[in-house]
Amino acid sequence: MAYHTYKTQGVILKRFNYGEADKILTILSLHYGKIHCLAKGIRKLTSRKSGCLELFNLVAIFVVKGKNLDLITEVSIVNPFLNWRKNLNKVALAFQFCEICDRLTADNQENKLVFDLLTQSLENLGNKKINVDRLTIDFKKQVLKLTGFGLPVICNNNKNLDVFIEKIIEKKINSNLLLKSLGSSK
Repeated sequence: MAYHTYKTQGVILKRFNYGEADKILTILSLHYGKIHCLAKGIRKLTSRKSGCLELFNLVAIFVVKGKNLDLITEVSIVNPFLNWRKNLNKVALAFQFCEICDRLTADNQENKLVFDLLTQSLENLGNKKINVDRLTIDFKKQVLKLTGFGLPVICNNNKNLDVFIEKIIEKKINSNLLLKSLGSSK
C-alpha cells in the first residue's frame, strides 16, 4: 500500500478535541489552501507535537493523506508570533483574522496571496508602531478582494466590512464578541 505524503507550511486557524487524545486542526497552508488534519495523541502529556500545534503558529508540517482526514506526522515551528501573545487585544485580533480566513476560503484550494496576507498581518500585530484599527480594516479589505467577494459600496470603517462579511458567510463573526468584551473592560 503506497502512502501519499506532502510537506507544506501553514497557520493553525482553529482546533478542537477529537477522541481521547487527538485534535482536529484547520490549517491555512501555503500550497494546498485550507486543510483539515488529525493530530494524533497531541493531548497526551508526553506529546512532542502539542507545543508546535498551538493556534496562530506558522508551522512546517509533514502530512500523510488519509481517507477522511490527513494525518500530521511531523511538525516544526517556523514562526510562533511571540511578540504579541501577551496582549489580549492583539490575540483577539488574531482570532478574528483566522476566523475570517477560515470562513471565506474554500477547502483544498491554494491561495498563496491570502496565506501571505494572513502571515504578514500576524507579523504586523507585533509592530508597536502599527495602527491596529488600520491593520484590521486593510486586512478585511484585502481578504475580500483576494477571495473574489469584492468590497461593499461603503468600506471605510470596520463595522461596514463586518456586516458585509457576515452577509457572505451567513453567520456572525464570533471573534467580534471577544473584541467587544475586551473593549468594554478598558
